[in-house]
Amino acid sequence: MVKAVVGEESQLQLAEDRLSRSSEPAQVGLVIGKLNSALDRGFVFDLVPTQNDAGQPACSVLEPAKDNKKKGSKSKSQTSDSSSNLVIDKDWVAEHARQVSRMMVGGIKVVGIYVWASEAAFKNSTMVLCQTVKGVAEAASTLEDDLDVRLLIHICYSPRRWTCRNCTLSSNITSSSLRPCDFKMGRVLTSLQTFKCLYNFDLRLPIYQEKTSKSETLVDFLCNGISNYVKELQGAKAVIDGNLVVNDEACTTEGLHEVELLLPFMKDMYIEACSQKDVVGVVNFTGSLCSFSFLNSKEPISQAVADIKDDIIRSLRSRLDIICDEADEDPGPIDNEIKEAGNDLASEKPVSQLVLHSLRKNCNLSLPRRVFVPWLAGTYICDYLQPSETLEVLKDHCVELMSMEAPNDASKILEPEEEAIRVSTRSFWDVVIPYCSTSSSTQEKNIEITGKENSQKTSKSPSLYFVAAVIILLLSVLVGFVFVRKS
Repeated sequence: MVKAVVGEESQLQLAEDRLSRSSEPAQVGLVIGKLNSALDRGFVFDLVPTQNDAGQPACSVLEPAKDNKKKGSKSKSQTSDSSSNLVIDKDWVAEHARQVSRMMVGGIKVVGIYVWASEAAFKNSTMVLCQTVKGVAEAASTLEDDLDVRLLIHICYSPRRWTCRNCTLSSNITSSSLRPCDFKMGRVLTSLQTFKCLYNFDLRLPIYQEKTSKSETLVDFLCNGISNYVKELQGAKAVIDGNLVVNDEACTTEGLHEVELLLPFMKDMYIEACSQKDVVGVVNFTGSLCSFSFLNSKEPISQAVADIKDDIIRSLRSRLDIICDEADEDPGPIDNEIKEAGNDLASEKPVSQLVLHSLRKNCNLSLPRRVFVPWLAGTYICDYLQPSETLEVLKDHCVELMSMEAPNDASKILEPEEEAIRVSTRSFWDVVIPYCSTSSSTQEKNIEITGKENSQKTSKSPSLYFVAAVIILLLSVLVGFVFVRKS
């Protein structure tokens, strides 16, 4: 449980001013920040309102049915306010959290929800609020989920005050699921340290022979491969600014910190696949990925490394999710780079529905590339662009999801990933034959060289003996001639 929460004063004050000027009786949105279990503290960076497709709030107030006879002497406003409830589109808020979490980088996450409502409406709606928080937590889950709580911030407009509560993510939601915590405003963003990592990876995942009736798609296969890669990545050592991270200490230097991850030596999956009888192919998942992480001054440097690793895995998963989402929305023709020689029906399937064991030829796929947009106080958020998309798509996403304007100057948008991450499938024989042919050709060359050496030695031996005999004979004749002359 988080004992204390500090919110960025400048951003929360802007949010309060925006809410007070609006005519909305209630509003719900996402809390962007960070929770640290080691410090038992939470940090709130900004509040992002949730709106539906029509641009309307995802939260409204349900007033009770009017009955003047039962009201007695009470005023209409008092009775109405004390009996009002909040109606929240929980699914839409969860979907908003899922899409916004893709735009977050290391050290910046969706940590809960906020609600703008009266005190009575809030108290009458604790159950639906807890359900909404739980839905957001499930939609925006991360690898470093060592806390079973999220934040619920209530901004009351009569009287005007802020309160923050821990919402326990238990299976059974009760009145005890909400527990208060200390909340104050201060400067949080200006103390963040920036870490950057350019991570190159080359995953070679063997495709095993299908043993069940369930067919595995390419995207499902890659998701499982990434999940298996998590443990290996978490065990990697980190080098920051040329120094190996060995102690759990704070970062005292300012500026941009370069991070390099060192993984242990891995066996070649191609060679390993050759020894497996039930391997029918290999998926090669390779590319270069850029990651950012932002660390609070009170957090140890090891937290920045953990945030970088978490961001790498989340970024890979987000790219696959985007492909699946676009395929579900528009199941049109697949990418031009995808070449699949199965039946005609299979060639019309979107990427997310390609079945690995039905592929007859190599399949190549480019994943969306990551770009970074300036956010608050020198921090960044990100988005993903398909090869055919431009920065205009990025601007639309910033407005729709983050309620912010993207910079008009394209030079301020970082595009460190020059080439897209690529996925290619190869059949078993495409993998084995080149390796075996290379090995056999090497052996043949060795045999040929050895044979030549032996034949040369065999051919040279008689000639060598003959030359030696001639030389000895000539020396004998010369020595005899010398002795004869002297005598």
